Amino acid sequence: MIKEKKKHILKRFVPYMGKKKRLLPLALVLSGGSAILNIIPYIFVWQISRDILSHPRGFSLSNVSFYAWGAFTSAVLGIVLYFLGLLCSHLAAFRVETGMQKVGMRKILDMPLGFFDNNSSGRIRKIVNDGAGTTHSFIAHQLPDMAGSIISPVILLVLLFVVDWRMGLVSLIPILLGFSTMKFMTTSEGERFQRLYFDSLEEMSSQSVEYIRGIPVVKTFGQTIFSFEKFYNSIVKYKEMVYAYTLLWRRPMSFYTVIMQSTAFFLIPITIFLVGSSNNIGLVFADFIFYLMISPIFTMLLMKSMHFQQNVLIATQAIERFDNLLDYPQMESGKSQEKSVSNEIEFNNVSFSYDSKDKKAIDGISFRVKEGETIALVGPSGGGKTTIARLAARFWDADEGEVLIGGMNVKDINKEKLMKKISFIFQNTKLFKDTLMNNIVFGEENISMDRIDKAIMSSQSKEIIDNFPDGLDTVIGSKGTYLSGGEQQRIALARAIVKDSPIVLLDEATAFADPENEHLIQKALKEVSKGKTTLMIAHRLTSVMDVDRILVVNEGKIVESGSHNELLNKDGLYKRMWNEYQQSINWKIENIATVIEGGKNDKYIAK
Repeated sequence: MIKEKKKHILKRFVPYMGKKKRLLPLALVLSGGSAILNIIPYIFVWQISRDILSHPRGFSLSNVSFYAWGAFTSAVLGIVLYFLGLLCSHLAAFRVETGMQKVGMRKILDMPLGFFDNNSSGRIRKIVNDGAGTTHSFIAHQLPDMAGSIISPVILLVLLFVVDWRMGLVSLIPILLGFSTMKFMTTSEGERFQRLYFDSLEEMSSQSVEYIRGIPVVKTFGQTIFSFEKFYNSIVKYKEMVYAYTLLWRRPMSFYTVIMQSTAFFLIPITIFLVGSSNNIGLVFADFIFYLMISPIFTMLLMKSMHFQQNVLIATQAIERFDNLLDYPQMESGKSQEKSVSNEIEFNNVSFSYDSKDKKAIDGISFRVKEGETIALVGPSGGGKTTIARLAARFWDADEGEVLIGGMNVKDINKEKLMKKISFIFQNTKLFKDTLMNNIVFGEENISMDRIDKAIMSSQSKEIIDNFPDGLDTVIGSKGTYLSGGEQQRIALARAIVKDSPIVLLDEATAFADPENEHLIQKALKEVSKGKTTLMIAHRLTSVMDVDRILVVNEGKIVESGSHNELLNKDGLYKRMWNEYQQSINWKIENIATVIEGGKNDKYIAK
């Protein structure tokens, strides 16, 4: 397969510029004009020095005055053009930045729900926001210098040989050495390091966001050290990458810096030689001054060129990561306007495997959840329970078989209609940094206060709201107003009750709740699922004793099915799980040995 040739980076910015497409080429033209004007003052200064040094007693004051004004005028015009170029480039950069963020967020909002399982919020923020910011900096600051970095060296190269070809040749020695060093520093190895650097930076950013957001849960379960390990490892990886990247550049960059500052070292010997063989020493010194003035310009231009190449690579990496993030398999949204005849869920010989795994997550699953029925999925971790629930909500599409809701394949149901049919309550609750009211009514319009009050009472959230002086107007997530995991779950349940969808998916809704919150959440869950088609996942088997039917899932297959009592009588996997669960909740700590200084580990004797 022939790999598609990637567009030049400038062309990749065009789709995000909107009506500001003409500003970028205009910025380059203005910057190029500024580069030409900025060289003219050096020519005028050279002419002044020639007049004064070659005719120390009889130089023309009018000529000197003309050259001085010419230098001043061209310098001012150069500054004005550069200012206008930067103005255009900044306007274009702001448009690209906002364009990338808007396009990115529109596409992300349209992504399948499975996209958010594979991409953490920290990673999405890093790629979209930081990527847009990187491209802004490149377009606003580096691109205007590109025109000058191309035009100025050409003009200066001509001047090197026009003024005095011998001094010009000598002046080229450090320039050529510096250019060769710069080419050495922009190798494929450097590009590889740059890519790895951004990978490690992205991972560290993602881990830091996830770690900070999970601190309350981490502290609750006493897993501080273990949860910090991933974050710490990402920091160490980033440090090692930066260190290795720095070592790669250490010697060539040191040589480059020294050689580009050594023009006078090469010019002085040739100037001494020319003084000895010249009839007009003043002209030789005037030329010497000229080359001393323009040589640092070459140094600056080469540095700009080197930084430009590096920034091109950075901007390319940023926009490639942006494009790769959004290059996620899209799901065709159903366009059928037919209404499903019921709210039952049916899996018909469904198989599914994740992209990164050859083994099927679920294999040939078939079952039906009748309208108004509550079915629980239980089984060992990693058996496929969450995959089943999320296929029902079309996080992904099944590889084989059909997932039906009301007799219609979920692929044929309009996306908006499908989302209105289903309420999700997962173990990782997502609340917004907004008022409790807006969190409860999120996504719904024209909700009466009676309906909101009923949802608050049914979700056992009234005591939470009453604890705050501002009640429903309390803004959470800022100014020290935070909710515990169980409290957040109850607010999420209130939101689900307000939505009032006919199908409810529950995935370990009490996983992070303390005993008091768990009891209240269980009461709220009964209200949420009352009269609804409910598919619930649970590890705490006491929460599924009263459901209509229990499906035991293991290694991607349904191995048992029945009520709680029926499954206990089968003497199968469910009964073994039940016995183990009963033993775990009956454990008692009989003795805790104290830690002796210098000494021994704590001993916990469980019965």
